Amino acid sequence: MKRRNQPLQDRLVWQAASLLLAYPDEQQVRRLDTVDRLLEYITGPAATLLGKTVTALRMRDTMHAAADYVETFDLRRRSTMLLTYWTAGDTRNRGAQMLAFAQSYRNAGVQPPKGEAPDYLPVVLEFAATVDPEAGRRLLADHRVPIDVVRQALVDADSPYAPTVAAVAATLPAAGERDARRLLRSGPPAEAVGLQPFQLTVPPRRSEGGR
Repeated sequence: MKRRNQPLQDRLVWQAASLLLAYPDEQQVRRLDTVDRLLEYITGPAATLLGKTVTALRMRDTMHAAADYVETFDLRRRSTMLLTYWTAGDTRNRGAQMLAFAQSYRNAGVQPPKGEAPDYLPVVLEFAATVDPEAGRRLLADHRVPIDVVRQALVDADSPYAPTVAAVAATLPAAGERDARRLLRSGPPAEAVGLQPFQLTVPPRRSEGGR
């Protein structure tokens, strides 16, 4: 059974993770400083995992960190943080699934982000941490296996972001490593024969001003 303060702990983990998984721009040092302050209130293994990412990112200059981020998350589909890619692939169903994310934001009284896709993991984490924890938890839990796929891909790549995604995964119901590896091997769903593929747009670039 979860401790009485576990929901608050989960929100702190989600907030820290959303900052650590953001594109490394000129606001990176400020975000890392904020995560350090959050870590003063996060306990247990999650604090250690998040701290590993903080330490690794502080050792990199912004230019190299940004290049690694693009290589890891934008150029490798197996570690994309667009969660509906793993549940719908490059199909028309993905549009409906992204709309479901956007509708969850609207139902909570906020507008979907203009600068990122609504299913982008850092966006979902920030929503869960700061806007609607219950709705955010549902979105994350519904995409538990895709999150574990991303975690496994990052572990395989020895990425400094792997511990952070592992900390997020630990806040959610368990998913078997076998399921994640099976999805990594098989890939996302393909469009059914006879249907025109859903035309995806390129994920929006992070703004110069940061989050």
